[in-house]
Amino acid sequence: MSLLIRNGRVVTADQDMKVDVYAEQSTITRLEAGIDTQSLPPDTKIIDAKDMLVFPGFIDPHVHIHLPFMGTNAIDDHASATQAALVGGTTSIIEMICPGPEDEPEVAFKEWKSLAEDASRGSCCDYGFHLSVVRFDDLARKQVQDLVAKEGVRSFKIFLAYKGALDISDENLFALLEMARDLNVVVTAHCENAEAIDAMQQQLINSGKTGPQWHEPSRPRSVEASGVNHLCTFAELTGAPIYIVHTSCHAALQEALKARDRGVNVSVESVAPHLILDKSFTERNGFEGAKYVMSPPLRDAEEHASLWAALEARDIATIGTDHAPFNFAGQKEMGRDAFTAIPNGIPSVQERVDLIHTYGVCKGQIDLKTMVDSCSTQAAKIFGMYPRKGDIAIGSDADLVVYDPDFKGTFTVADGLSKVDYCGFEGMERCGRAEVVTLRGQVVAKRGKYVGEAAIGQYIDRAFIGH
Repeated sequence: MSLLIRNGRVVTADQDMKVDVYAEQSTITRLEAGIDTQSLPPDTKIIDAKDMLVFPGFIDPHVHIHLPFMGTNAIDDHASATQAALVGGTTSIIEMICPGPEDEPEVAFKEWKSLAEDASRGSCCDYGFHLSVVRFDDLARKQVQDLVAKEGVRSFKIFLAYKGALDISDENLFALLEMARDLNVVVTAHCENAEAIDAMQQQLINSGKTGPQWHEPSRPRSVEASGVNHLCTFAELTGAPIYIVHTSCHAALQEALKARDRGVNVSVESVAPHLILDKSFTERNGFEGAKYVMSPPLRDAEEHASLWAALEARDIATIGTDHAPFNFAGQKEMGRDAFTAIPNGIPSVQERVDLIHTYGVCKGQIDLKTMVDSCSTQAAKIFGMYPRKGDIAIGSDADLVVYDPDFKGTFTVADGLSKVDYCGFEGMERCGRAEVVTLRGQVVAKRGKYVGEAAIGQYIDRAFIGH
């Protein structure tokens, strides 16, 4: 079946135009003003986008779904997380595969992919993976190379945090970056310092400072900035392309920009919670602040202006979510006696686009083109999905979002399709909503409801896109 979206204002990373969008067999084939409907096949699905914006499908480059963490597992499955993503306008995700230090990379990849492919609870949007490297012995090295060659994995994840669980040694970091350079793949990195954090956490807990409000002091901005500098130094020595995830503060950003000025191939990501929330949320009465524990932590509100300015300047390339859905009841509560046992994460895969429109575009922090660039196009370019994804162009997938910029409401857990039992943005102002979302030319979401079929998402083999 063919698709026509007419009368809309089409906004991409570099264009703002009044054209109709026509797609056949999942692919955009025409971009023209005033396409004559009489000339189209009789079964063409026609969507009137009058007074609406039309965006390329958004891409979330930083998502956790199947996530074993701190003795529990994230509450979403691939169906719930990706349906939440789609109703929010996100048509493609890149999920982090997070094996343990004893797990083989190949086995972990097969486990995560099999869950995404499940016929009943599998992914409803298109998806790819970053594979976390927490071991790098000879067997792991061989398997990593095979996953690049055979499965189109073109990005990996390393942690400079979580001592004894996910952190990688400097020796292995250097070797992995050399391999990344040779294979032309990207290493994404959580930049902090595992040893420093461990020491500070022990001091705080031993002195009776156990509540969620002490999470941020245990991993301050200087530790994040130091981690960025550490990674960039290794990238400068090896020539590997790197991508710094969930950058939370000006100090860390500046370390990345200084490295870029020296010629380091470094891209920077921020995530929606760091742009909108601040550490006062973790200081709420009782244990409520546990809902807002993530790493790096929420910072002082003064950091927001620097991050938004860097987005507008395109110094920060992407906005992800770090979606990590752990219920408050029974999961976040595991850390009532010590903040170090609170599962990290603020779920936001559904809310991201509306948050950025509300608090970025509508507040004058960024324009629509920058929103598209940071929430879609740059992720497609950096991670080998462009031009199939991230653009409205002839030959691109018909992943499209018809967006009502005049919708008014509030964020609420009642509207969420994720299985998580709270909304991190409950009651906050919401301006804008995806009215219709298409995935490869098929309507999958309307006005906050998922209307597609089960498990229709496709794996994005990035070995054959953009390279």
